[in-house]
Amino acid sequence: MALITYREAVRQALREELQNDERVIMIGEDIAEFGGTFKVSLGLLEEFGPRRIRNTPISETAILGAAVGAAATGLRPIAEIMYSDFFAVAMDQVVNQAAKMRYMFGGKISLPLTIRTAMGGRRSAAAQHSQCLEAWFLHIPGLKIALPSNAYDAKGLLKTAVRDPNPTIIFENKMLYNTKGEVPEEPYFVPWGQANIVREGKDVTIVALSDMVDFSLKAADKLAEEGISVEVIDPRTLAPLDIETILASVKKTGRVVIAHEACVTGGVGAEIAARIGYHALDYLMAPIERVGAKDSPIPFAPILERQILPDDQSVVDAVHRTLDYAA
Repeated sequence: MALITYREAVRQALREELQNDERVIMIGEDIAEFGGTFKVSLGLLEEFGPRRIRNTPISETAILGAAVGAAATGLRPIAEIMYSDFFAVAMDQVVNQAAKMRYMFGGKISLPLTIRTAMGGRRSAAAQHSQCLEAWFLHIPGLKIALPSNAYDAKGLLKTAVRDPNPTIIFENKMLYNTKGEVPEEPYFVPWGQANIVREGKDVTIVALSDMVDFSLKAADKLAEEGISVEVIDPRTLAPLDIETILASVKKTGRVVIAHEACVTGGVGAEIAARIGYHALDYLMAPIERVGAKDSPIPFAPILERQILPDDQSVVDAVHRTLDYAA
């Protein structure tokens, strides 16, 4: 095992898949010489050349339109959308083209398209560069969605995505790029639709996404000092969602907190809560608690940004609420 950053884990996955299959190409804004805004692809141009590592104009519609066409005609493109906020100008290519093309052709074509994008706040990037928009895409059949929370998953999920015959979207939280984790030195794959029980516990189940996994683990340490044992589950992927692992934990604890950085209203926590309520209602001893950003644009000022976004104390407070509930 090697201790590497999340950024380097993603770069390793890209390099290994480029080496494995000459049909794999990368396109995006400033991904070649500059290595991308977050330096994930740095050095790949020198290794694989400009035919496979291609800069694009500042047009997300063009990036994804070209990627869909490339995937439909035999290539395996990896398209980078610099910030997930920029999906807004290219939704037709994702929603009406990538997600539906295989269905509309009766399964006679595949669409092996991987989309990588950075998401999240905590960097004073303000309202148009800080959003978490994974819920938009969970509503669209035909798309697979992942939110890796650590270096191991970032590499393994990406490698699996590149070899998938269907379109996938991987949301990489910007605050995770510099975090480190142990990654095997030999190639490996992480299956989509398989949740990870990050910490076992018996009193409350915490389902946490992306950077909220780390915040939930910090919360778990604080709660342990009070004698409260929480189980932390990282779904890894939203589509497909491993609801069975979540339900097994809920049936054990009877109390649930769902934590994500995206706004609470309309967030994916609502869908997870609905499935828990449908399949495990009789096991619940308290209402399901949801933790997320307040319903507000993300401010530029750090002190204001901290007021909007959830953290470990937000999770602690939610756990207290569910434990204090009296039926």
